[in-house]
Amino acid sequence: MYNKRSPQSETVAWTGVVSDVALAIAKGGIGYVSGSKALMGDALYSGADAAAKLTEVLPWRFGNNQKERTTGQSVHKWDNKEPIIAIIFSVLILMGGLQIAFSAIRDLMRGHLISPSPCALVAVLISIVLKEAVFQYQYRYFKKLGDARHSAYADSHRYSLYTSLTVVIGIGLSVAGGSFNWHPLLYMDPIAGLLTACLVLRKGYFLIASSIYGKEIEELPHADASNFIETVQRVHGVIRVEQLKALEKGRYVNLQVKISVNPRITVLEAHDISECAKKLLLHRFVYIGDVHMDVVPYDPGYPYKSNHELIDSDDVPTLLQ
Repeated sequence: MYNKRSPQSETVAWTGVVSDVALAIAKGGIGYVSGSKALMGDALYSGADAAAKLTEVLPWRFGNNQKERTTGQSVHKWDNKEPIIAIIFSVLILMGGLQIAFSAIRDLMRGHLISPSPCALVAVLISIVLKEAVFQYQYRYFKKLGDARHSAYADSHRYSLYTSLTVVIGIGLSVAGGSFNWHPLLYMDPIAGLLTACLVLRKGYFLIASSIYGKEIEELPHADASNFIETVQRVHGVIRVEQLKALEKGRYVNLQVKISVNPRITVLEAHDISECAKKLLLHRFVYIGDVHMDVVPYDPGYPYKSNHELIDSDDVPTLLQ
């Protein structure tokens, strides 16, 4: 009943990592040749995005067996290594961000500034288009799949877009200042580099904080949990899904489900129904980590109770009066 992770999902996730690495190398090289501190900072931010996604993708290679993950044996073996990898990446990102910030401050204090090459502006514009295309591909795929990771991709992409727009403004004004011989505009590239370095430091801080203290458990909105409810309602014997909470924890989603069944069935039959619903959820949604099922007897309420139910001998209290 347990499946391995979808190869297509793994390919889609790796697409984001590879694209971020390629953009980081390309922007870093062009930024170094053109002398743009802002573009080098943007390259470092793309590298930070790649590192953050890599820490999520790597465990798939080692612990992609659902049965091992639910038993809690193999998952602990590899999850203990995941924070170490993330901390190493975080330290490198923080060091790179500090280096970009100090270099930008040094250029601002010296005052001997030169305009970056226009190719730096072209490079950052092309990178925005490519990154947006990859983001739309990943976002639409995981949203169609019902995977909660699409919201995390959107949040990460938003700050990446802020960084790139800051770089575009800084490089564009600096290039304009060099073309029109307006010296004050030449300061915009190192200023943009300094702002970008601050965003890189923020990225590194949150990456290392999530590695040490763990990621926050967030409840998914009802719209994202509707697929889970629909799946449970397909199970024969489930009258209604009384409550369902989908808690996002890292790359997994844990479910807390309360279902109602016929009050006249046995406890064993109710247990079989809950186990069937649990296995169906784990089979259909491979990113679900754990499912906690609660079973309660269905109660239609007073207006819908029939007369024979109200006078049923089973409802007569058995305690001595």
